[in-house]
Amino acid sequence: MNALWQRLYPWLRRTPVQTFILCPLAVLIFELIWHGAALADRIVLWGIALMIWGYAQYHFVGGYRHPRAGGSPGMDVPPERIIEDGPYRFTRNPMYLGHLIFLLGVAITLWSWFGLVVLALRAVWFHRRVLRDEERLERLFGPDYVAYKSSVKRWIPGIM
Repeated sequence: MNALWQRLYPWLRRTPVQTFILCPLAVLIFELIWHGAALADRIVLWGIALMIWGYAQYHFVGGYRHPRAGGSPGMDVPPERIIEDGPYRFTRNPMYLGHLIFLLGVAITLWSWFGLVVLALRAVWFHRRVLRDEERLERLFGPDYVAYKSSVKRWIPGIM
């Protein structure tokens, strides 16, 4: 059992696993316990569109970023260059934003206040992660990253 846990734990710690598997499972289990069979009557189908959008944004932006910026898919190995085009001309964190859009879709699809709590907690977690990432990128790229930060919003294009 210990060997299994040693292999499973690093996988469970991965951000995409948490967002796209563990969080939706937690919300679904909570809602099944809270509402039981009545959960089927609470499903809001258009929330699924947000889930698809969020996951697709995460997936396709990751495929766009990695070959252009270098580094690792996450931030374990920092990027070798700043990307200022494609989705990165609108927001500095389009992949993380995809995670949050997906979780909003989960909360709406299951019409779940618990899903909104999970979304809020993950939003705080992602924001703190972004602040750490930005410090690292500013140290790595200096004035070029500062200029990029001043011209592109952190989260929502044109707003914040």
